[in-house]
Amino acid sequence: MTAQIIDGTALSNQVRAQVAVEAAALAQQHGRKPGLAVILVGDDPASAVYVRNKVKACNDNGLHSVLEQYPATLTEAELLARIAALNADETIHGILVQMPVPKHIDPHKVIEAIAPEKDVDGFSVRSAGELMSGLPGLRPATPYGCMKLIESTGVPIKGKHAVVIGRSNTVGKPMALLLLQAHATVTICHSGTPDLAAHTRLADIVVAATGRRNTLTADMVKPGAIIIDVGINRNEEGKLCGDVDFAAVKEVAGYISPVPGGVGPMTIAMLLVNTLEAARAAAAR
Repeated sequence: MTAQIIDGTALSNQVRAQVAVEAAALAQQHGRKPGLAVILVGDDPASAVYVRNKVKACNDNGLHSVLEQYPATLTEAELLARIAALNADETIHGILVQMPVPKHIDPHKVIEAIAPEKDVDGFSVRSAGELMSGLPGLRPATPYGCMKLIESTGVPIKGKHAVVIGRSNTVGKPMALLLLQAHATVTICHSGTPDLAAHTRLADIVVAATGRRNTLTADMVKPGAIIIDVGINRNEEGKLCGDVDFAAVKEVAGYISPVPGGVGPMTIAMLLVNTLEAARAAAAR
């Protein structure tokens, strides 16, 4: 068996095209495009690339975007004041502060300073609570995109055994909750799990989000399983790779997302979806 590749680039293009149509309709109805403000503090090269990609995606798909770049010397108070101003800006429906921020700035304070209705990253305590309680709300873009990748296979999630490797607040925990909402039986594994393979070999769906190469190898995979690789790493040649031993695992799995071209494009696509939803909610108020 050779796995079917889950093409995140193609799926994200479909999502973006739908966002563009709905954003244009919303703008025509209310006279205002959905707007996203992206704040970058410091000069981290990877963060700069992520930010540019997010802004370009907005501009390419009918959304209004604002990019604010500040030196690493920006104080926490200055950043919080800027967020407060964007909270009050009616042309901005989503606010995203690119992480990591410089060490003198408390990321939790930054996240909580963003108005909940503009928290398109879905990282705030309120957003997390809404997700855990099964209430409507803005979902973290990466796990939200992972769900769309799984759904694109056409395999029903209900009744399946899913294993999430990783317990971060940004991916692992919300991923597990989204799978639970879809009626999967969910196991969360992490660095304290003594026998990871014993869990993954039973899984119909595995989401790997550890940030470590070869966390999931072929001997750990149930034949025919759906494998979603969230990791971003580099191999000895400097090429991008994920947490999954892609070449070997694709010979066992039924479906697998590649790195690059899997979760990454869907994360940005779902950020656009969240901004559109935030704009739609604002228009209804």
